[in-house]
Amino acid sequence: MKAKNGLTATSAAAVLLAASLAAGAASAADLVISNWDGYMAPDIADAFKAATGLEIEVVNHATNEEIMGKLMASGGKGYDIVFVSSPFAEILNGQGLAEPIDKAAVPNLANLYPEATTLAYDPGNTFSVPYTWGTTGLCYRSDLVQSTPDSWLNLLQPTDALKGKTTMLATDRWLMAAGELAKGYSVNEKDPAKLEEVKNLLIEAKKTLLAYDDTTFYSKLVSGEASLVHAWDGWCNYGIGENKDIKFVVPKEGSDLWIDTIVVMKSSEHKDAAMKFINFILDAKNHAWAAQNILYKVPNKAAMESLDKALAEQYPNMAMAPADLVKYELLRDLGSAQKDYSRIVSEIKAAN
Repeated sequence: MKAKNGLTATSAAAVLLAASLAAGAASAADLVISNWDGYMAPDIADAFKAATGLEIEVVNHATNEEIMGKLMASGGKGYDIVFVSSPFAEILNGQGLAEPIDKAAVPNLANLYPEATTLAYDPGNTFSVPYTWGTTGLCYRSDLVQSTPDSWLNLLQPTDALKGKTTMLATDRWLMAAGELAKGYSVNEKDPAKLEEVKNLLIEAKKTLLAYDDTTFYSKLVSGEASLVHAWDGWCNYGIGENKDIKFVVPKEGSDLWIDTIVVMKSSEHKDAAMKFINFILDAKNHAWAAQNILYKVPNKAAMESLDKALAEQYPNMAMAPADLVKYELLRDLGSAQKDYSRIVSEIKAAN
């Protein structure tokens, strides 16, 4: 869920080297999988081998942009399966790099909620399988904020008491989305005039921030350094786990629906094994691990229904119904407008 700027010539060379090394490593295992650190059970390789006899190698990427740079440089070679957020899955499919999902080989697709099979970027899960999903909102200290924040403007135009006590996500799509939603616009807005309005709003909001923060915002809430932060629901849960006064709310203007997906690379020479891995992940017990340990909702009905009810009692956003979740707007591939977002965010961060 975190972005970075475009590749330099040096980093592009490094990406090519890394891709070639990964391709070499692929022969040592039946599957090479790239995922975020800690996003699967630590014993996943042993469990999958015990179930199937197949060896997997898991390599980590820090951001969507990091793995996408490698995939674009290598034409997808070097990896059998990648975990990426939905706009990037959409790009991979558009570039012809994603293998169609073999439904017959993945019977555990039946465990998905119906809402997870009709997502606009990939209706019918033709080239990707959703792994986790959630939304973005306001995470706050209920003992330090006078009233429940219910609008994005509570963050972007804070009261004097909150100035210097708020943080925002720095990643392009989520930073822009806060301003877009506050203005009543789409989180996939492309109109230049509207984007200029959003930029100006976010430049003004910057003057009131404690920091842009994608990784430690919940810790700032726990310590009391911050009172109100822009947060992904699962990450807010990390704060809730440390302080019961921390709460999460989706503002009245709405939010985005983010989805992290599993994609099989068309260049993979182990597609049958890749489909077996997806089916293994979609087993209710295996998929429940993500909800229990990452504290993200998973789009797997059987997995979610197997969870201890105490989990949703401690972390109320875990109980959000799929029908309510999918009312929020999906982040989509912006195409050529992505460069406009990157430029605008750079201008916001450079502004005084």
